[in-house]
Amino acid sequence: MIRGSCHCKATQFEVTHPPKDVNSCNCTLCTKRGGLWAYYAEAEFKLTTAPDRVSTYQWGDYMMKLHYCAICGCSTYNEGPTWVGRELDFDRITIGVNARLFDDFDLDQVPVRYSDNR
Repeated sequence: MIRGSCHCKATQFEVTHPPKDVNSCNCTLCTKRGGLWAYYAEAEFKLTTAPDRVSTYQWGDYMMKLHYCAICGCSTYNEGPTWVGRELDFDRITIGVNARLFDDFDLDQVPVRYSDNR
């Protein structure tokens, strides 16, 4: 189990295992959000604080829910459909966690993948 939290600790979460790698995306939103994303199945993620501490931003096609701390503004996690091959499965949710927020975890030991989404 790995725990994570935003800067002010108002938003806290857990994941069941360390990431095998993290994704650095250069799309316009991820560039401004500054996250390194670790991906988990919905059952592997648990928000451990009250949901009212989390704010949500949606843009474009509203396919993704982009969450951030309502108090300090840290980008915390995303929810969206799961890619299966080249198709989206809207019945299965993937959680993208900002791995920079993991507590007591050496992120330097995890390989970084780079996605060119510009």
